[in-house]
Amino acid sequence: MKIQRLNAVIEQMKKDNIPQMLVTDPTAIFYLTGQMIHPGERLIALYLNTSENHKFFINKLFPVYEDLVIEKVWFTDVDDGLSIITENVDKNALMGVDKNWPARFLLRLMELKGGSTFINSSYIIDTLRMCKDDEEKDLMRKASALNDEAMQRLKATLPAGFTEKQLAGELSKIYEEIGADGFSFKPIVGFGANGADPHASAGNAFVKEGDAVIFDIGCVKDHYCSDMTRTVFYKSAPKKAREVFEIVLEANKRAISLVKPGIRFCDIDAAARNYITEKGYGKYFTHRTGHSIGLEVHDMGDVSSTNTNVLKPGMIFSVEPGIYLPGEFGVRIEDLIMVTEDGYENLNKHDKELCIIG
Repeated sequence: MKIQRLNAVIEQMKKDNIPQMLVTDPTAIFYLTGQMIHPGERLIALYLNTSENHKFFINKLFPVYEDLVIEKVWFTDVDDGLSIITENVDKNALMGVDKNWPARFLLRLMELKGGSTFINSSYIIDTLRMCKDDEEKDLMRKASALNDEAMQRLKATLPAGFTEKQLAGELSKIYEEIGADGFSFKPIVGFGANGADPHASAGNAFVKEGDAVIFDIGCVKDHYCSDMTRTVFYKSAPKKAREVFEIVLEANKRAISLVKPGIRFCDIDAAARNYITEKGYGKYFTHRTGHSIGLEVHDMGDVSSTNTNVLKPGMIFSVEPGIYLPGEFGVRIEDLIMVTEDGYENLNKHDKELCIIG
């Protein structure tokens, strides 16, 4: 068990008057126990109680570390796991549950527990996960360093004549070669006009001279995610595309330069957005400036105009302004930024200045 993290959850439960909660999200369970289980359609639940009467309800199908110091309540595929849970919890007290728990489990538990009240308690663990401890910071650095290397290798393959889809396939090979554990999300490879779609799907297009090429890639290492975007040009950079690139790059740098404890997320967003708007491309910056990242590529929290929360040491999020001109091209530049005690650390060391390949 991650005792310090567990204690922090219990303290917040007490403050919020939530006497008990079921943690059923596999990532949240891993965060508290160090045990990653992918249950598929099956039921697993970590039961936490402010009276310290914790239990782990677990199907016998899944192995659990012997040193996981918590009472384990086992059941099988033919047992009624929710009835077993009901027999082991306080039937009358308020129950916190995860925001994404399937209705087939929650509705059945509500039926079994009668009139007791349920509340979404995911925010407790989600909020704690926003500020990484020293172990997590090192894991995030490691994942981002692998992603830097992968980006360098991927860019070098551009002149080989691959399609977008084939380049995405090459990235899978690169991650395997450098020791990553897989993708943190489906990679985005967009040539020319396809890059004007912020979430472009890699297709069968071949790169052409003058194309802006967007590489948005991320890997997982030891359960922690990386994410980075670079825009490069093939053989030449047309004047308009070059100008747009420099605007996006400056927006990225301006936003990052503000990062330090106490600054609001919305101020980071404004630094990028206002500059792009000033240059006449505001309506073509169609998404938020960034998102939090850690065990999931999109952790709770974002860099947007509506998020007035302040930055705290240990937070890690993307800064990824972009300009997308339909039918022409897109430019996005993304770094992962960690808030330090007095400023920031950019986890991505790979060059982001204008680059012409081929």
